[in-house]
Amino acid sequence: MTVDEMKEKKRQLGYSSEKLAELSGVPLGTVQKIFGGFTKAPRYKTLQSLEKVFVEAEQKEDLSTGAYVPGKQNVMMVHEPAAAYHTDGRKDQGGYTIEDYFSLPEEKRAELIDGVFYDMVSPSVIHQLIAGQIFVQLNSFLRKKKASCVPCIAPVDVQLDCDDRTMVQPDVLVVCDREKIRKSGIFGAPDFVAEILSKATRRKDMVVKLAKYAQAGVREYWLIDPDKQNVLVYDLKNMEFPSIYGFDAKIPVTIFGGECKINMRDIQAVSYTHLRAHETAAN
Repeated sequence: MTVDEMKEKKRQLGYSSEKLAELSGVPLGTVQKIFGGFTKAPRYKTLQSLEKVFVEAEQKEDLSTGAYVPGKQNVMMVHEPAAAYHTDGRKDQGGYTIEDYFSLPEEKRAELIDGVFYDMVSPSVIHQLIAGQIFVQLNSFLRKKKASCVPCIAPVDVQLDCDDRTMVQPDVLVVCDREKIRKSGIFGAPDFVAEILSKATRRKDMVVKLAKYAQAGVREYWLIDPDKQNVLVYDLKNMEFPSIYGFDAKIPVTIFGGECKINMRDIQAVSYTHLRAHETAAN
């Protein structure tokens, strides 16, 4: 979320600078400087703290709509961009656990983040092609290096915080500590995560998951936008501002010291050519 977007949210919610300082823990003077335009490049941690306030406010608004999901537990989910799932007698969002996660119907895909359920829509063909090609390049590099790191592709359960309130399914991930790899999934934060954006998951991936991955200890986070054909690379370990690459770039993987480079031009050629072939055949 940009500063301008936060300014608009601040206006919509009617929050004063004093209220934002109270909710975020950011000093009042810093809040006033940021929203007054006096600080041109706020610190990443400061922006995260402010952003979290607006995200939590949006999540509360999301709870007002919904539909019933049958299953062992009556579960309310945040569904992007619109509906949430709920029924009378449900738990409040924020109160769900991994026990509830495993009680969902087998056909229902969802992520649990800090006790909140987020519905997962079926990925598009281009989404799957891009994720698959990134996995192939990572796997090829790691096999050549005989590295201990292990790449995985969704769906795989990741118990991110090693607690009972968060279970996510990143599109592509790399785990370098093999002790985290269990039969049921990954127990702890991966070293590298890539998410492919869609209209349905954009806000969750760019805001909720960004903050969550940083907090949990993920070292590197990629946000891949098939529509804009660019990649946002976050060096979360060093809390750097994100680097932006186009689909014509060879993007260095920070956790491997840049030795591994993901060739987005090749991914673009394979993925989009394959998709165009499907569209031509359909016509």
